Amino acid sequence: MADNLRALFSSNDPSAFDVAEAFTDRNSQWAAVAAALEEHLRRVAEGSFDVEDLEAPRTNLIVFHGVGGAGKSTLLRKIEAALTAAEHRPEQWGAPTWVERVLPIRIDLSRAASTGSDFERVILTIRLALAGALDRTVPSFDVALRHYWEHVHPGEPLDEYVRRSGLAGRFANVLPGQLQAGVGEIAAALALPGPVGSAAGQLTSALVSALRERQERARALAGATRTAALLEATPDLEALSYYPHLLAWDLNQLPAKKRLTPVVLLDTFEDTADRHRDFERLLQRLVWLMPNVFFVIGGRSRLQWADPALHGQLDWTGPAAWPGLASAPSSLTVPQPRAAGSGARQFLIGDLSPEDCEAHLARRLVQDGQPLIAADIRAAITARSHGLPLHLDLAVSRFLEIRRTGRTPTAADFDCTFPALLARTLSDLTPEERHLLRSASLLDAFDLDLATRTAGLTQQAVARRLVERPLVTENPYALWPYHLHRAIRSAVRDDEHSDDRWTPADWHQAAARALAALGEQWAGSAALGPGRLLLVACLRQGLRLARDQRLGDLGWLTDAAYAYTEDSVWEPLTLAAAEAPDTSADAVAELLTAITRRQHEHRRCTAERLTSVLDTGLLPAELTEMALYYRAKAQKDLNQNDAARTGMQQVVDAEGRLAVKARRALANLARLAGDFPTALAAVPTLGWQGRHHRVLGDIHWSQADTAAAVAAFEAGRAEAEQRGATGERAMTQVRLALALSFADPARAGDELVLARQLLEGLDQRSNTLLAEVADLIKDAGTSGVADRAQNLHSDIEAAGLPFLHRFVELATAFHHAVRDDHQELAATVGRLRELTASGDFAYFVDVAHFMAGLPLPELSAIRWTTSEEQVRTAWRRLVQNRQAYLRTRPI
Repeated sequence: MADNLRALFSSNDPSAFDVAEAFTDRNSQWAAVAAALEEHLRRVAEGSFDVEDLEAPRTNLIVFHGVGGAGKSTLLRKIEAALTAAEHRPEQWGAPTWVERVLPIRIDLSRAASTGSDFERVILTIRLALAGALDRTVPSFDVALRHYWEHVHPGEPLDEYVRRSGLAGRFANVLPGQLQAGVGEIAAALALPGPVGSAAGQLTSALVSALRERQERARALAGATRTAALLEATPDLEALSYYPHLLAWDLNQLPAKKRLTPVVLLDTFEDTADRHRDFERLLQRLVWLMPNVFFVIGGRSRLQWADPALHGQLDWTGPAAWPGLASAPSSLTVPQPRAAGSGARQFLIGDLSPEDCEAHLARRLVQDGQPLIAADIRAAITARSHGLPLHLDLAVSRFLEIRRTGRTPTAADFDCTFPALLARTLSDLTPEERHLLRSASLLDAFDLDLATRTAGLTQQAVARRLVERPLVTENPYALWPYHLHRAIRSAVRDDEHSDDRWTPADWHQAAARALAALGEQWAGSAALGPGRLLLVACLRQGLRLARDQRLGDLGWLTDAAYAYTEDSVWEPLTLAAAEAPDTSADAVAELLTAITRRQHEHRRCTAERLTSVLDTGLLPAELTEMALYYRAKAQKDLNQNDAARTGMQQVVDAEGRLAVKARRALANLARLAGDFPTALAAVPTLGWQGRHHRVLGDIHWSQADTAAAVAAFEAGRAEAEQRGATGERAMTQVRLALALSFADPARAGDELVLARQLLEGLDQRSNTLLAEVADLIKDAGTSGVADRAQNLHSDIEAAGLPFLHRFVELATAFHHAVRDDHQELAATVGRLRELTASGDFAYFVDVAHFMAGLPLPELSAIRWTTSEEQVRTAWRRLVQNRQAYLRTRPI
């Protein structure tokens, strides 16, 4: 309603547009309330229900908690309206299944709504609502209330206090009459004279005596077991907090035709919190002592009554007392009717979906039947809000403010955060919690240790308190379980108005602490055996922090970058590329992004991006060789082998971390040039770091020495498994399948199945395509191979991996040699000649001739490790073996 009035007064023309209350459905929350209330009504109606049972677990409540601005108050107001009259209930909520009479009573506990948020106001609000709903008295409670009032507020009539305190409503004049009638009933039942009955103290004493003497008429009117004890106690605030027990008893005595169930909605429950939980303790007594009343509680924080740690601070604690509060699900599921006492009673109010945000904004302001807020503006607001209803309402206010200036709002006007949202968030945080909140806003996700170290604190207590608030979302299955609500995180980072806002130096120092803390976590895990998941997560957060906060000392990030590239498992780092890197962190982020993205981009793009990074001169020396190495790899894939050799030699000469890998690359380049002896001579110098078994296997299969190739690849796979190198294991497995695909198609099929399993999730595009080549070779001599080869050429072209075209043509040559199709084989050899004109992979042309038993047209420059005749014989034998194999398996 307040938003509607603000909109109404935003223009000189009230008819310029229509202002509507745009309540978002919240169907699941209503379903939860309806199911819990139905269960409550059924339990109260059972003959075994005892309103005076103070030991039974309590399930007479449901709690909605969520970050400030999530729509909790709006939800409670809508629930109140829906329970009041059917016409106020949204159609999509559906009709309730119960027929019993309910009485909604909403009480705003916010400091703004009730100065001091005192317990007296809560009790009087409930009693006032009952005064209007009942045409009967509640005698035992009214006697106790009258006794309390005259003792605590002597000389101040209750009705005058009600009017003066702002509680007066349409039932304010009813309460004094009902109160007096209730007192009169007791006085009449005790046969007291008028003067005695009108004196609260004397009436109370007489009633206590009558109850102690077990007088039947007194017990009929005020016969709760504990009435006498309550009336004998000093009538102070402590006693008042137990009087709801009497009110519950009175309600339970109502005749069936008059019976009703109050539904008390306690809004803004977070404002009851203080260090000692004094007010919260009184409210908990209210809920516990009125088991026949249903309570709906809304607040920012999860209700902790089921936590045994609060024993002594509250009267009833632990999961046995509050079974429905023992867990707090992160998302609401619509509960189904269950046995009494079962089911969750505590739910997080989540963000609105983008569709709900769009609907809210479209309905909020309407002109001539059409949304006043344009579609592009609605989309901008929705994206920036991250589903937070408060952000939507603030954006609507901003829209009206801009229109009032005479300017038409644009989408760019809403690429902002709102100080009011941050003020709402910070209002109930301690200074330490505000400091930690700002520190944590630097992190995409965190745990208690990471948040504490980022804030520069020595103990985790503050972090533990903060993560219990709904502005922090928890995913217990994540590496770091906590993250800030995205809208709040943006507001904190953009803060320019708070009195205690941070300076740029404060943010810089916190970022440095965060980067160091991430490095410590990664280093700590490395001692136990480095975890890939933690490595990638630390890199993502660390690189973003270093780049965004312009941190000069990259520290552990260099080691992490090498660890990331070590095993060729290319998880996306999801770092937006800087338009023009101007810091070392920018350059490192662009370096790793280019290396990772090469699995999804043409290698030409990779080479260009790495050249640009190198040209900035911003990379640390240790990472410069990484850029040189991966640019050379991209150049090799692009058939630019002279440039690749130059780059790899630069890396070898630098004698850095990648020198061994660069020597392996040079050995492979020698093999590609047909210089097999030089490649073989390099193998003993490579070791595990140089992937010696893989290099050796590639040399052997190229010369049709299948047994030696398989042995080398199997040894390489075993070594990779021992070292936990999943990327290398997959690469050697693909090559094992490739070697076998020429010699043993049956086993090759099994090895390909394993290869594809090992490749899942590794993002190794070239090896994935090489596995398809092996599959093609495995089926050589059968129908459909030529068409599959053409499709594979298209995939290779799209991937920007032209060196693989030669492998497809070699597979095709093997296929035609098996089928003795000399015409197609000649065409294939012609294409191979064109593809190997640079000299690299020229030995594929020789192999194609060997397969078909054809003489070489000219003297070959290829240097084999054995004689050319031995290689020729071995390749020809593979073709003949395949022909014999196919004769036993008709096509």
